[in-house]
Amino acid sequence: MLKDITLGQYFPGTTPAHRLDPRTKLILVVLYIIALFAAESFVSYGLMALTLCLCVAVSKVPPKSLIKGLKPVLFILIFTALLNVFYTPGRILWQWWIFRVTIEGIFTAFFMALRISLLIMGTFLMTYTTSPIMLTDGMESLMNPLKKLHVPVHELAMMMSIALRFIPTLIEETDKIMSAQKARGADFETGSLLQRAKAMVPLLVPLFISAFRRADELAVAMECRCYHGGEGRTKLKVLRYRGIDYTAFSLGALILAGVIVLARFGL
Repeated sequence: MLKDITLGQYFPGTTPAHRLDPRTKLILVVLYIIALFAAESFVSYGLMALTLCLCVAVSKVPPKSLIKGLKPVLFILIFTALLNVFYTPGRILWQWWIFRVTIEGIFTAFFMALRISLLIMGTFLMTYTTSPIMLTDGMESLMNPLKKLHVPVHELAMMMSIALRFIPTLIEETDKIMSAQKARGADFETGSLLQRAKAMVPLLVPLFISAFRRADELAVAMECRCYHGGEGRTKLKVLRYRGIDYTAFSLGALILAGVIVLARFGL
């Protein structure tokens, strides 16, 4: 299960998706999310699924990695779909006790599961094609106007970047600790829910110790390099919009407008 968590991973490449400005990718993801929530029909969701497939093809990211990222939230997908199937009012197909299946419930459950899946895969695709450093620079640049309100933009962007960067590291560390505990006879997969929770205690203690040790080492390394926040800092790579970014903006806006028009006419 831990190996299925792919958030924070980066697949290096030279594709147009990799060359886009990180600010462009962040804005396009926002437009993508708005379009997903505006979609209301098979045609709209088909357009969004086609958009995601084209983006995956352009980025050359393995589709298996995107599908693998859905496994940790599979329970949430199934639970949400079942709630919509049984508790959405409409024309009843089957009923027993407090459970009833309606035509509207089936369609709602399908669209909800599809929306969540496309949302997760779309946001993961952004992290797969953008390094944590570039993602931090993009977020900091977009949030620059908040500095006038004395919001610590640089510090917030730095914290998000560090958290995103260390997710794969902590997952790998957890996997190693679990393997070591299993070699000593620990069992994390059988027993009641309470017994499984108790079995996790020997796993959490060394994991927290390792995380705090890494945090201390990182703090010392930043101090040794005279890190004092964002004041007066320069960038190794200055972000600049190029023609490919304006083309991507145009396509993103066109897709969003198409979904809104389809929803407006009930298509």
